[in-house]
Parts: sequence; structure tokens; C-alpha cells
Amino acid sequence: MSRWMEALTIERGGFRIRVPESWWEFDVRPESRDDGIRQMVNDRVRRNPELAEQRGVLEAFLRKAAKDAWASGALYCGCMAESFGGDVPVTGSITVSLIGARTESGELLPTDPALIVGQIKQIRPKKEGDAWRKVSTVEIEGVGTAARTQGVEDVQIPGDDRTIRAVLMQTFIPVPGQEGKVALVAGSSQVLDLADSFFDVFDAITSTFRFVGE
Repeated sequence: MSRWMEALTIERGGFRIRVPESWWEFDVRPESRDDGIRQMVNDRVRRNPELAEQRGVLEAFLRKAAKDAWASGALYCGCMAESFGGDVPVTGSITVSLIGARTESGELLPTDPALIVGQIKQIRPKKEGDAWRKVSTVEIEGVGTAARTQGVEDVQIPGDDRTIRAVLMQTFIPVPGQEGKVALVAGSSQVLDLADSFFDVFDAITSTFRFVGE
């Protein structure tokens, strides 16, 4: 987890961000994502035969990441899935969405980072193993101040009543010239034992976010 591979610059309408080139990116549209994921996994297995035994796990993870990204309206979804010598891949994802920032009750949030921080609840665990959330502001070079949450949270599954516990970092970056809009850069992983490492990775990726002209 400590290694940072060569970076690949991703540019979409209005922004760019850099991710490790070993990460997976694919079309998240329902009509095309399954075929795209299958082809991508086949290509990776041809290049890395040691992944063959993990094909099913990889495809299931990528399908779920694509489904969640589509449901959240993400403009970009990037995923990592690496074995690091273990039996089960270490997985995580980054999405970028353009949204109207809202509270947990659905109320529209202001885009000023300090005000966002004031309206998102911190979660303080009562005992070891409980979910937790820290809320703060961060400085992103070339962008400015942004609001951020990070923690180990129980996250609602899109379109489902269930929740999953995940390492989660969300950074709310005000969009210049668009009142009420923020770019949400969200990193998540269900590998809870590597929470601190994932926070470092998500922070490093988010720090590369920049707005670009049309």
C-alpha cells in the first residue's frame, strides 16, 4: 500500500485528477459495463496470469463499484484491485461527482467549506470497533480550501436498505462560478484493517484534483 505507481492523468468535463496507472477505469453505464469489465479482467489476466484464480472476485468487485458509481451520478470511477501476495485482492475505489451538497436529511448545504464542516456531524465512537467520522477542512494546491470527512462508516447501499461498513474519505470542493455545486471526490474501501493506508492513498489522489476550462 505504500508504493505509488506511475500516475495517469484523467480529464473529464471541467476537471482532471491523477490516479496510479495500475488502477482500473471503465464505462459505468448499465448497458455496457458488464462487457467492459469482463474484457478488462480478461486483458489483466492475460498480462498477469497469477490473477486467474481471483477472476470471479475481481469481476464482482468491479461490477458493484460500477453500479454504485452510476447510482451516485459519478463522472469518473477508478478502482484498485491488487493481491500484494495475498489470497484475496485488496480493493478500493475513487469517484468524482458534480453535486449539490446536501445534509444527511437532504437539505442543500452551502458550498463554503467552513459552513459545510459546521453542518456535517462528527461521529465519535463509544467503544472500540464503532463507526467514526472526522470532519475538517483541507487545503488543495491550485484549488483552495475544501471540506472533508474521513472515517470508518456504515454506508447506505444505493437502491437498498442495507448498509456496509467502509473506510470512507469525502472531499467537497466548491465549483467556481456555480452556486450550490461542489465536486465530490470520494474514496472508499471495505478493507478496514488498512484504513490508515487508504486515507493516505485517497488524500494523495485528491490532492491532484484540478478544475480545467471547457
